[in-house]
Amino acid sequence: MKKYLLPETGNFYKANLHCHTTVSDGRLTPEEVKELYKSQGYSVVAYTDHNLLLPHNDLTDSEFLALNGVELDVGGKKIEGASDYSKVCHFCLIALEPDNHINPFWHRSLYKTPGKVSENAKYALFDDSKPDYMRTYTPECISEMMSGSRELGFFVTYNHPTWSRESYDEYMGYRGMHALEMFNGSCISMGYDEYNPRVYEDILSTGQRIYAIGADDNHNHQPLDSRRSDSCVAFTVIKAESLDYRAVAKALINGDFYASEGPEIYELTYDEGRVCIKTSPADRITVTYLGRGAAVAYSGETPITSAEFTIPQNVGYFRLTVTDRSGKRAVTNAYFLDELN
Repeated sequence: MKKYLLPETGNFYKANLHCHTTVSDGRLTPEEVKELYKSQGYSVVAYTDHNLLLPHNDLTDSEFLALNGVELDVGGKKIEGASDYSKVCHFCLIALEPDNHINPFWHRSLYKTPGKVSENAKYALFDDSKPDYMRTYTPECISEMMSGSRELGFFVTYNHPTWSRESYDEYMGYRGMHALEMFNGSCISMGYDEYNPRVYEDILSTGQRIYAIGADDNHNHQPLDSRRSDSCVAFTVIKAESLDYRAVAKALINGDFYASEGPEIYELTYDEGRVCIKTSPADRITVTYLGRGAAVAYSGETPITSAEFTIPQNVGYFRLTVTDRSGKRAVTNAYFLDELN
C-alpha cells in the first residue's frame, strides 16, 4: 500500500527554525525579522535568541506563524593548538505549545550573553522552585539538557557542529535531540562547510531516529542583497494541515518536512519497496542507505523532476538528496524500513 512520507494532504510552509534578533545579538527587531521573512515567501519563523526564551505570539497573523524558542549553549573545552577558541555545543529548543514560555535549565546570574540577553533577562519566566542549573561541557550534561527539554515540551535541534568545532567523540555522546541542522545558513555565508550529512549518518548509526532541518541562524549584520547575508540561505519546508501553532508543532514531531538550500520536494511516497519522489528541476537525485549502498538518477540535456528507486530490504533506513544544477541541495529525513513495511 502506498504511504505518503510527506503527508498527502495539507499545505507546504517555508520555515526558518533558527533566528536571532535584538533580544540577543541580532541586528533586526523581531518585527523586522517577520517582515523580512514574509517578503521572501516564508510563513514560519522560530525565534530562538541566545539563552533567553521570550514569547512572540503577538507577531502571528493569518499569513505568518511565530514559534517561541531559545538557543542554549554549553562550552569551555579548549581546542588543542588554538589560543583563543574552545569547542561549544549549541542547540535550539522550540516550544510545542504556544503558552510554554518557561525558560528551562535557568541560572539566575550566569549565561546572560551575547548581546542584549543580560538586559532582557528581567523579562524571563522560569521555575523559581528549581535551583540554578550549572552547565558543563560533558555529554552527560548536554544529554540531560536535551532530553530534559524534550520532556518539558520542546522540539530540540542540534546546531552547526562544524562551526562549533565538535568532533565525532563529542557529538556521538549526545542523546535527546529531535533533529540535526543539516544546513546552517549563517555558517555557510561565513565560509564554513556547514552541510552535515556525515554527522547525520554518524548519529543515525547509534540508533537514534532523528530528523534533518535547514535553518538560517540569522543575525542580519549584512545587507540582504549581499553574498554575505545570512538570511534566506537554508530553510525547512513543513507540510501541515494549517498555519496553526499546534498543527505546525505536530508536523515537526512527526517529521513531516524536508530541509533545503533551494530545491523543492513536491511528493514523496513509498510502496512495496519502491520510493518515488517528485521535485523541482534537478541535476540528480540520490538515495543512500544505512551502510555503503546508494543509487542515483541523473539528468540529461534537461533537468529531471522525478525519480524512483527500489529499496533493498536489509538496509535499515534510506534518505534522499536532490541536487540542482547550481549545486544546491534538498534532503529528506531518514525513513526506517521497520516502520514502513
